[in-house]
Amino acid sequence: MTSRDVLISGAGLAGPALAHQLHRYGFRPTVVERAPALRDGGYKVDIRGAAADVLKRMGLYQAARSADTGMRHVTYVRRDGRQIAKLDADLLMGRRGDDLEVMRTDLTRILYDATAADVEYVFGDAIATMTDGPDGIDVTFTSGATRRFALVVGADGVHSATRRLAMGEVPLRYLGAHIAIFDVPNELGLDREEIFYTEPGRMVFAYSTGGAAPAKVGLVFGADEPVLGREVLADRFAGLGWQVPRFLDLLRGTDDVYFDALNQVELPRYSAGRVVMLGDAAHCPSPAAGQGTSMALVGAYLLAGELAAAAGDHRAAFDRYEARLRPYVDRNLAFGVKMAGDMVPGGRLSLAVRNYGMRTLKYHPLKRQIIERVTRPLHDAANAIELPSYPMAPVA
Repeated sequence: MTSRDVLISGAGLAGPALAHQLHRYGFRPTVVERAPALRDGGYKVDIRGAAADVLKRMGLYQAARSADTGMRHVTYVRRDGRQIAKLDADLLMGRRGDDLEVMRTDLTRILYDATAADVEYVFGDAIATMTDGPDGIDVTFTSGATRRFALVVGADGVHSATRRLAMGEVPLRYLGAHIAIFDVPNELGLDREEIFYTEPGRMVFAYSTGGAAPAKVGLVFGADEPVLGREVLADRFAGLGWQVPRFLDLLRGTDDVYFDALNQVELPRYSAGRVVMLGDAAHCPSPAAGQGTSMALVGAYLLAGELAAAAGDHRAAFDRYEARLRPYVDRNLAFGVKMAGDMVPGGRLSLAVRNYGMRTLKYHPLKRQIIERVTRPLHDAANAIELPSYPMAPVA
């Protein structure tokens, strides 16, 4: 083991992004992933503001841009399927300038392909125990293998097992709603478009990035307390209109469903000893914020840069990483709380007011200015950090 040996737990987005940067600084990252292979699937994710700049500095922006979903418009419908409003997707979702939207699986593949030749990936394994010492951290894997590393990075998501080993049980902040996402045949013929249907306390959406691609369906519902198991979905969405009965039929026939509460991770500190958290494991803003991917990319850039600048002093690197990142994180977490409340509409009166606003907005002469004003908090949160330059890293 040398001071350059770093173990990264998780081969999603944050882990390979960090591995990419660490390798450029001369570190020797190893990425361990519990899944037997690189994970496919997932939904579309946004790369906004500072995160787009990070991809440029990594030399991967053009690859990500070529994978942009190219979503054209967003449509809101009534329970009988009639259109309420149809709006430009980039405008409504607050994307500006060099912001991108890509499928998570495409971005994961871009990051993996950029690192696979230079970074050791270990699939089908995970950290079982860690013993932190003065000269390194001894890791035992679930496979029984043992190795020593200088540092361990937990990049294994909102329910991080690495975080649990290093910091114990950390309570998550429940934001009052749950989300389920699953694939269905594109029977609606959606082509780079998304449809939303809402009822009090529930929201349904469906989208596809192309006529030949499957559709993604999302079911969001409010609940006073977290619930367990997707079995509640049939009851929570019973009696709804539009395509919901068909979606529930398809749901019963698939096991590949993402289901979770909308939770935030709010750590008092991102590191403990030689272990540091990254991405959702450190500061998950919940899917409501739409900023999890961007925060992971920015965090990976800062953590790698500070480790390189600290010349082996991981304590100083972790302190500077957190000091630079936390104000940006806090801004985005606050935005996530607000958006979680907006995702699940309240009573019928508030829903009727919102639908009226959407319907009339389509014809408003100041439509663009109105939407830009509404989405400004997202834009501000996405740019709420000034990225430092780390000149030791070659810039593509």
